[in-house]
Order: sequence, then C-alpha cells, then structure tokens
Amino acid sequence: MPRPTGRVLTLLELLQSGGTRTVAELADRLGVEGRTVRRYVDQLIDLDVPVESVRGRYGGYRLAPGYRLPPLMLSDDEALAVLLGLVAGRRAGLTTTERTANETASAKIRRVLPKHIARRLDTLLEALAFTDQPGELDHPDAGLLLTVADAVRHRRPVSIRYTDRDGRHSERTLHAYGIVAHAGRWYVTGKDAQVDQDRTFRLDRIAAARTLPGSFDAPEGPGPAQRVLSGFARAEYRHEVALRIHGTVEQIRAHLPASVASLEEHEPAAGQDPAAERWLRVELRARRLDWLPRILASLDRPFVIERPDELRDLVIALADRLTSCARQA
Repeated sequence: MPRPTGRVLTLLELLQSGGTRTVAELADRLGVEGRTVRRYVDQLIDLDVPVESVRGRYGGYRLAPGYRLPPLMLSDDEALAVLLGLVAGRRAGLTTTERTANETASAKIRRVLPKHIARRLDTLLEALAFTDQPGELDHPDAGLLLTVADAVRHRRPVSIRYTDRDGRHSERTLHAYGIVAHAGRWYVTGKDAQVDQDRTFRLDRIAAARTLPGSFDAPEGPGPAQRVLSGFARAEYRHEVALRIHGTVEQIRAHLPASVASLEEHEPAAGQDPAAERWLRVELRARRLDWLPRILASLDRPFVIERPDELRDLVIALADRLTSCARQA
C-alpha cells in the first residue's frame, strides 16, 4: 500500500497534468476519501506548491502559476521524451547561445532517473543515429528569442538590429508573424515596415530586439513556416530557372521541396484525376547550376528547360558522360 508521502507526490503529478481535478476524481485515483485529499492538498500548499481551490459544480483543485517552478513529477515515458527532445534539439542545432543549459537540464534529469530507465535511455542512445552531423551553427540569444516570441504573440512591432550575409548592418521595424525552425537554424518572418514587404531574418544575425508601442493585424494566407519556405525559393540568386515537368506534385516535391522551388499547379481538366500526372511549371533561383542536372535525372520524368540555356548545356553534358560510360565494356 502506498505511503502518505507517495500519495502526496502522486497528487502533485495528477495536478501537473493540467486542468481542474474534482475531489471525487482525485480520491478515486489515490484510493482515499475526499477529506484525505484535502489534507494532502494542504501539505502541498505547506511546501509552497501553488494549488488553487476552484468552487462550483465542476470545481476541485488545480495548479496556479507560481513565482517558482514546483517539484516536477515525470513518468518513465515522459522523462525519456524530455531527454530525447534535448538530445535531438542539440544535434539539430536548435539551441540558444546558452547551450550549457541543454546539457545541465539533461544532467539534472538523468541524475534522478531510476536505474532501469537510465539503462533504457543509454540503450536507445546507442542505437540512435542521425542522418547529418551537427554543424558549427550560430545560435540566437535566449533573451532575444523570447523578446521576438512575445512580439509575435501580442502582435506588437519590434525593432531589430540586423547584419545581413554581406556584413551590412541595419535597423528595421518588423511586424513579426512567427518564428520558424528550419534545417538547424531559427528564423523570424514578418513584414519589414520600412519597405512594406514580407521578409525572413535569421535570428542569430539579430544583435538586439526591442518591442515598440502599437499593434498590427494578423496576416491572412500561408502560415509562418510556408512563408519562410517560399522566401527561400524566391531568394535573389545568380540564376533564374524555369522548367516544365510532367509528373505529380508528390513526385516533384520529393526532389525539389518548397524551400528550393516554387510549383505552379494547374487545375485538372473536367473528369481528370487531381492526383494524375500532368505538366507543372517549376521555378527556382540558384547560385550554381551544376547540381540541377543530377536532380532532373533522378526525377525520371519528362521535362522541358525554359531557361537558362546554360542549364540545358549542363544537362546535355551529363547525358553525354552517362552515355559514354554505359557504352564502355
């Protein structure tokens, strides 16, 4: 039979799962009477755990936001989920400048793990592999990240000091729509008030951020993630490429994702299967073209190069090399 202290900790775990719990529900889960539940709640309050009493027909108890974090109770699966999230975030580069916080948080949780859970975690980490190696990426400051997130939530303009990829410094007023994590980096997307156009900024290139008075309306249309991907596809690079590819959207996107190319879909003709293969227009911008012939070959779909002629020459050269190799004995 569980001891009273064990039941008090179980009560805390139940309350931490969120929402309001009735006395009857808590009594049933703990296997005690209602008055005993009230006594356990008093013990939690004595420990400075902010428990609120909710009156009414659907009343009971719930945790209130406190001035400090109460003792955190995690089940075995929850502890594993948190630690795996910390490991994956560190490997993906999605940490702030205070990267030691990730390591110390992991160490604190591992220190209190039961031995059998720690062994399960070690076994899992030994079997876990990542498709890419963690790069030496820059990381945004935690305070800056929270400032921008607050501006996003409350739809307030934010002033940022930004350094672009060419080293140019500027101060901008941004109506931030959202923060997006992509390919190991943090981005913020929104309207640059100075040019009245949507822009995407890397958070690690923002030196400072300060919220400003006022507010703005939430934009209609695509969400922040789609805006970031579309911005990558329209980035100003040396080469502008236009293609027509015969295939399905899924076939094309498997090799040319939304962060690389924009895809113009046409409404299928009457009676035509929407998932059927048809000619689709693909546009993208690139600093170099030497990677595109291999992508077009791997598509294994009919395609037409509209521009530039340089890409057509590179595709022909690749085809000649493949033909020459195939004819060798």
